[in-house]
Amino acid sequence: MKVWLIRHGQSETNSLGLWTGWLDTPLTERGREEAARVRDVLSGIRFDQIYSSDLCRATSTAEIALPGLAYVTSPLFREINVGDLAGKPHRAVLDEQGKPMNTDGYGCFGGESAQQFRERVMSVMRSLESETGDHVAIFSHWGVIKQFLSLVLGMEIPKRRISGNNCLVAVFEYGNGQWSLHSWINLL
Repeated sequence: MKVWLIRHGQSETNSLGLWTGWLDTPLTERGREEAARVRDVLSGIRFDQIYSSDLCRATSTAEIALPGLAYVTSPLFREINVGDLAGKPHRAVLDEQGKPMNTDGYGCFGGESAQQFRERVMSVMRSLESETGDHVAIFSHWGVIKQFLSLVLGMEIPKRRISGNNCLVAVFEYGNGQWSLHSWINLL
């Protein structure tokens, strides 16, 4: 089975350089254009199941990329909860010396710890292992895709060592009890 993890198009908070997390923010015009480009990548694939984060930036991307197809929403596919940082500038996580304050996720800001987020993504992976189709699409977020990749590779991905543009399409395969990375398609 192939699992197609698709990051949402550019959101209003992405364009402003703000933390988003569980904040429900719409796509920009550019984000809608990016989602239309994903349609070309996904055309010709018959998805047995389509899922989406329940946040509007993901559902809007799903509706543009796979028009007219039904999908199931779930908060399990949401970005990591950044708590009180939602809607604040990215620099808000730096201390006076410019060092990150969120070394173990966002629990210190009222959001999810790194462990809570990892466990949520692991639960998604375990539930996907029981899917019976050949192709599953999931419209989600950068943090989910990066965590999925970390779990598949069995290692933490260092910050800023991998690029995950809006509307990234990451394809993972599951078979014989093992996950692997199939494709990494970074649309520009």
